[in-house]
This record gives sequence, C-alpha cells and structure tokens, in this order.
Amino acid sequence: MENQSDKILATLKQITRALDIQSKNLTRKYGLTGPQLLVLKELYKNSSLSLKQVAENVSLSQATVTSIMDRLEKMQFVMRVRNIHDKRKVNIKLAEKATDILSMNPGLLQEQFSEQFEKLEQWEKNYLLSALQRIALMMNAENIKHVSVMDIEALEAADILDGQG
Repeated sequence: MENQSDKILATLKQITRALDIQSKNLTRKYGLTGPQLLVLKELYKNSSLSLKQVAENVSLSQATVTSIMDRLEKMQFVMRVRNIHDKRKVNIKLAEKATDILSMNPGLLQEQFSEQFEKLEQWEKNYLLSALQRIALMMNAENIKHVSVMDIEALEAADILDGQG
C-alpha cells in the first residue's frame, strides 16, 4: 500500500506529465510550442508590438522572446517590420498563417489552470500555494532559480537545454 509521500510524488509526476502532454499536443496539432503560442496570442491581442513589449507582456526574458520570434519568423508565423517613423525600431506583425491558427483559439494549460484557480476561495488558494512551497522546500528546490514552465519550453524549443543550440 502506498504511503502519502508516494501519493504526493505520484501526483507531482501526473502534473509534470500533463504539462508535457499539452505541450506535445500543441506541437503536433499546430506546430507550435506553448511559449510560441503564448507570444502569438499576445501579438494577436496587441498588434504591432516591439520585442521588448511582448517580453514584458508575457513575462519572459527579452532573449527568450527573441529566440521564439526567430523561430516564428523562420516558420512564417510572424514578420519583422521596420517602423516607418523610426527605422531603428522593429515591430512584429502576425502573418495570415498565425491568424488562421489563432482563430481556432487553441488553449494553453496555464489558461485552464488560471481559470479554475480563480474560482477557488482565497483560503484554498493560500493553502495550495503554501503546500506547494513546502513541497519545494522538502525537495531542496528552494535554492533553484525560479524558471517558469514557459521558460523551460522556450529553451527546449530553442534547443538550448539539450545542447543543440
């Protein structure tokens, strides 16, 4: 019979697996990673943003967004366009290929999570956060620099983590 610590670790593995499956489904269905879709959705909401603005709006580093943008441009989802008033500035525009995909409204797991999380009572939100922070502490993860799931997916997409970049 499993003890409670085994059940917690199994649940953490389920969460990790759900993130992985969602990412693979996005890639298989749309040819996009989670971070790429996040960036495209931001550009869809706010057309003609600079890289810096996109990075700030999606809470990723500018270097990560630049890498994502390079890939999106190579895949012909976006175009870089010089500002007609200031040639030093470059804005990003969505290509028709991207708007076609975005019109299907593909979802991100983090959006589903946030929607469900916001329905919880405040005490439940605090309890979950506290429990997860305690688990991180118990796994000696408190000294590991915070990296969001989106950052990890972006790095994997850029082949940085697996040594191919």
